[in-house]
Amino acid sequence: MTRRAILDVGTNSVKLLVADTDGRSVVPVWESSEQTRLGRGFYETRTLQADAIEATAQAASRYAAVAREQGAESLRIIATSAARDATNRQNLLEALQRATGIPTEVISGETEADWAFAGVASTPGWASDRILVLDVGGGSTEFVLGAHGQPEFRTSLALGSVRWLERLQPGDNPSAEALDACRTALRSFLRQELTGTLGGLLRSNGLPDRTVGVGGSTALLALIHQGCSRFDRDLIESTVFPAEQLSILVKRLWSLPLAQRRELPGLPPERADVILIGAAIYEAILDVFQLPSLSVSLRGLRFAALLDQAVNSR
Repeated sequence: MTRRAILDVGTNSVKLLVADTDGRSVVPVWESSEQTRLGRGFYETRTLQADAIEATAQAASRYAAVAREQGAESLRIIATSAARDATNRQNLLEALQRATGIPTEVISGETEADWAFAGVASTPGWASDRILVLDVGGGSTEFVLGAHGQPEFRTSLALGSVRWLERLQPGDNPSAEALDACRTALRSFLRQELTGTLGGLLRSNGLPDRTVGVGGSTALLALIHQGCSRFDRDLIESTVFPAEQLSILVKRLWSLPLAQRRELPGLPPERADVILIGAAIYEAILDVFQLPSLSVSLRGLRFAALLDQAVNSR
């Protein structure tokens, strides 16, 4: 086993995973995330803001030091949706290089989807299941359907929690009408984008054995649901939301003003605005495709990126 680290620069947060891996398994040693909201104010101009770039670079610098302190023999840095779409991507890449001394890989939406699926498919006991993986990030959502570790469908859509928070602007104290408008907009978008592709596969071949959400939003929803203030991997990954229960949680979150959401156990105060959209996206997907439940996994993009790095370094 070799200790490696992966730094994931997303639209909403910077995440670090330090783990021991042999190219077949990943054993987490240290993991954390810091919200820098790289994508704030981005979607009107496609330009990353200077202060958001600086906050992201500072977080990357701190996490690079943590990776060294944890004994990682290598650090890989990847960037996703906001970096892919930015007209001034180079400014971000240069800031990250200065902060860490390591070049950043901007991965495609297809690679992000494949890695999210590969990470989930590595879960013991799930190898032969037909799985639909949903990775809701700040700027995009990846959908991957497959079985026996092999994707049969994948796509990346411009459906992210930060992106749609800025688009819908529900406010600090959203009304029931704002939730209805959000639900309508999300369902309309999903039907337009996926009815003939993913929807067709599910109609012809049946629903998946399990639908799995990866990424920060589902982990936070699990902690909120369980009333747990500390990160607990086992608790998070044992959480399964029946569709009706997820809708109840969405309605509860949207009924609370921002100040009260910031007090919820398991929800970092700085994520109390964006969680509204993340939760609503998952709810809309279950509703549109008539999926009965949502499982939660922490084995996503970063797991697969470490496995890929271990294999390619041989």
